[in-house]
Amino acid sequence: MKKIVLFAMGMVMSMTAFAQEEIETTISADVVSSYVWRGQNLGGASLQPTLGIGYKGMSLTAWGSTGLTNPDDTRELDLTLAYTIGGFNIGITDYWTNDGADPEARYFKYDANGTNHIFEANIGYDFGLASVQWYTNFAGNDGVNKNGNRAYSSYAEVSVPFKLASVDWTATAGVIPWATTTYNKWTSGFAVTNLSLKATKDIKITDTFSVPVFGQIAGNPYTQHAYLVFGFTLQP
Repeated sequence: MKKIVLFAMGMVMSMTAFAQEEIETTISADVVSSYVWRGQNLGGASLQPTLGIGYKGMSLTAWGSTGLTNPDDTRELDLTLAYTIGGFNIGITDYWTNDGADPEARYFKYDANGTNHIFEANIGYDFGLASVQWYTNFAGNDGVNKNGNRAYSSYAEVSVPFKLASVDWTATAGVIPWATTTYNKWTSGFAVTNLSLKATKDIKITDTFSVPVFGQIAGNPYTQHAYLVFGFTLQP
């Protein structure tokens, strides 16, 4: 009996050590001068924390945003379940913000016509030289099209990473393929809504600690707006 107990304890300890080696944990937070998302200005200076776990290509991530200077800025909590294998990725995101159909901004309200949640599916592929992503809302507080029906609001983008002068750069172009009231309050059809260029560089603080800082210039040709964003990332 004693040998069986010792064997079982050894198995549990081995499995725990194996799980700790395989499971990846993400804990970080971005501080940004303004919250710009897919060509839309959603608020001023914001704190945007991330908490996630990953295992063999599967990941579950919580991401949030809270305004630092304006109490009326968007408050957000997103949950994403995703799977990546090679360059291919697929996922589902539950977006929640305090701006939506429910004026009381209740998180646990999922009524079809009164929720602030939007559920979105995405699929994409990273070719190395460029990556392509497609996103479509399939449930929740989605927008409507010209006929007043659910728009299944979608967004697609192409990103190209490159390195220049020891800095990591990413150029992105994003479009709204058809009419919806979700993006930019109203898009009447196909629209280019996001053209951006982002630069990221690690700033060395000590021999063992550095802080990634980034700057981004973004333009929305559809609304004729442009943004310049600065931020940095804090992580263990």
